[in-house]
Amino acid sequence: MIQAVIFDMYETLITHYRSPLYFGAQMAADAGITEEAFQVIWQQTEIARSTGKLTFEDVIENILQANQCYSKAIYNKIIEKRYAAKRESFRHLHPEILPMLAQIKENGLQIGVISNCFSEETKVIRESVLFPYFDVVFLSYEQGLVKPDKEIFYRCLQKLSVKAEECLYVGDGGSQELETAKALGMRAVQAVWYLQEGTEQPSGRKPAFRHMETPLAVMQELQ
Repeated sequence: MIQAVIFDMYETLITHYRSPLYFGAQMAADAGITEEAFQVIWQQTEIARSTGKLTFEDVIENILQANQCYSKAIYNKIIEKRYAAKRESFRHLHPEILPMLAQIKENGLQIGVISNCFSEETKVIRESVLFPYFDVVFLSYEQGLVKPDKEIFYRCLQKLSVKAEECLYVGDGGSQELETAKALGMRAVQAVWYLQEGTEQPSGRKPAFRHMETPLAVMQELQ
């Protein structure tokens, strides 16, 4: 019997692709450098940014210094626009996200989150309209681990005080999360309500998993 639902965050509960993007290309443009120059350090630091070894602010300063384009004005512009873009994502939720979370809580189930994220995303998640619904939140930046490492899943299960087979895992399928959840004994389903083919989203439809076309369809998996 399902006792808890564990969600991925990005492209599952929220999406980047319903609001203006502020990724590498846009940050590079504001820095006045090519995207290729920006990505040299940005890509090299992805794991360090995901596991709490470097903050977003650290990396932006490093990129600007390395490209001889640092100024306080440019630095502040990029920082402010990045945080604004991350917050904007929470203003474009699928209309069934909050009703789904509310129904799960009304059914007496716990809600957990496991997300690969950076420092700026960690801050915005904790300030978001979604955060009060969560019983347990395991963010890679705070845990020093990224999916698909099984340890971050084990930590979440332990904190929820449930067995893997008592959990439903819902994610868009990036970072091999669904495969890991299934291997651990969870019921794993793929959230496809935000899926936009042809974008930079990390995963397309995975035929090995049941597809949830809308958030409220998740409720059927709890019966």
